[in-house]
Amino acid sequence: MQRWRGLEAVPTGWGRSVVTVGVFDGVHRGHQQLIGRAVARGRERGLPSVVVTFDPHPAELVRPGSHPARLTSLSRRADLVAELGVDAFCVLPFTAELSRMDPAEFAHEVLVDRLHAATVVVGDNFRFGHRAAGDLKTLTKLGERFGFAVEGLELITDDGVTFSSTYIRACIDAGDVAVAAAALGRPHRIDGVVVHGDRRGRELGFPTANVACAPFSALPADGVYAGRFVHSGRLLPAAISVGTNPTFSGRERTVEAYVLDVDEDFYGHEVSVDFEHRLRGQERYDDIEALIEQMHRDVARTRELLG
Repeated sequence: MQRWRGLEAVPTGWGRSVVTVGVFDGVHRGHQQLIGRAVARGRERGLPSVVVTFDPHPAELVRPGSHPARLTSLSRRADLVAELGVDAFCVLPFTAELSRMDPAEFAHEVLVDRLHAATVVVGDNFRFGHRAAGDLKTLTKLGERFGFAVEGLELITDDGVTFSSTYIRACIDAGDVAVAAAALGRPHRIDGVVVHGDRRGRELGFPTANVACAPFSALPADGVYAGRFVHSGRLLPAAISVGTNPTFSGRERTVEAYVLDVDEDFYGHEVSVDFEHRLRGQERYDDIEALIEQMHRDVARTRELLG
């Protein structure tokens, strides 16, 4: 898959293509449907498929400080899109200039002039252009004007709940990582670098990797989870704590992973953490012995859930 940042990175002589546009944070099951349709349409017509996304999230420029919790890093988003068979991944820097484009200007400059769209596939709730003035109906009319077809898809629902990034963020924020995984089509993952902590876990007999996450990462509600510690292509079973360590009067929110049956120094390494099951909420214990007993139960439950 080709990866472009900015329209100027589109190769000279790029021909017609099938395009889908969106933030695609999470690349959840709804996004997968859209992207899959674009790939299928491209193959039917013998054309490459292009995913167009934005960085940073448009909300951060339009309403500074309102950046939603991020479900996937940009590099992870690209990897997930590549797995769906897309030919090119185009990241548009979301600038003030881009935000001021009206729908017709966006369609001409991005979809027609640079990407030569033959077909554009979007969700039926798609909005674009200055102040989100354009919708599916607008895009369809512009397609008739500029010579591209438009296909709008209904969003995937499950028991009346529409799969969306907003819905998935709410599940993660509540600690419902299993429900989030059902909508994502895989466990929710955060990425980060292992940094030095207070080494208290080792003193308790449970040495943990303290993962410093990127800004805006969507962290689950405080508590203990069973999941996987991802390092150098390995998915290692782990009991994961998210929170402030109230037993020790902690204040800073941290992510700490106790990797089962592995004694390695991960300090300084880039890693990921997959959240599969919520074991319990964050609790404060009156003595260390009670905490250690609970940690043993958490590890046993993790082994049971992860097999």
